Amino acid sequence: MTLRKRLSSALDRGLDQPQAQDVFLYQNRPMPDGSFTPAAVLIAITDRAQPGMILTQRHAGLRAHAGQVAFPGGRLDPEDADAIAAALREAEEEIALPRDVVEVLGRSDLFRTGTGFSIEPIVGIVPPDLPLHPAEAEVDAIFEVPLDFLLDPANRDYKTVEWQGGLRSYYEFVWEDRRIWGVTAAMLVNLARRIEAADAGALREGL
Repeated sequence: MTLRKRLSSALDRGLDQPQAQDVFLYQNRPMPDGSFTPAAVLIAITDRAQPGMILTQRHAGLRAHAGQVAFPGGRLDPEDADAIAAALREAEEEIALPRDVVEVLGRSDLFRTGTGFSIEPIVGIVPPDLPLHPAEAEVDAIFEVPLDFLLDPANRDYKTVEWQGGLRSYYEFVWEDRRIWGVTAAMLVNLARRIEAADAGALREGL
């Protein structure tokens, strides 16, 4: 099965299932319906024999989530037609990814965070080895993680820690010296579960 068909099948709404919401952010921080700020991220997957996923390391001087690994993205601006437009704009601003080279395949699971954002993960395929450049004020580094690594359940940990008087849980991947956790890791788990379900369906059908 081609990468495009595999991902397109995974994004079929018929595969909706319970999400891997980020318990670390959610516990003891209930958010009422209607109070979320719309946002979008771009999950960009490289079109190569061994596909990879493009991630960023946020600038160490940022006020929120400094130094954390994230997808390019941010809140929707008034000029954005929809979440797809916002994700493409943010990726162009943050890592100089031209929006016209992204083949958008669809949306993964909507993700609501304890910090008040409702994030639409937009999944797309991009050419490999693009000359990407980080926006100095926002991004310290751009890197690519093999898709197979992120899809392997053996490489994801579910951890529980004591924090501010309670127990908090979160997903985590460690790729080389990069720690991928929190919202980003949970969105990766959501997408991985979709791909696993689509792959299992294709196997049953003999595709």
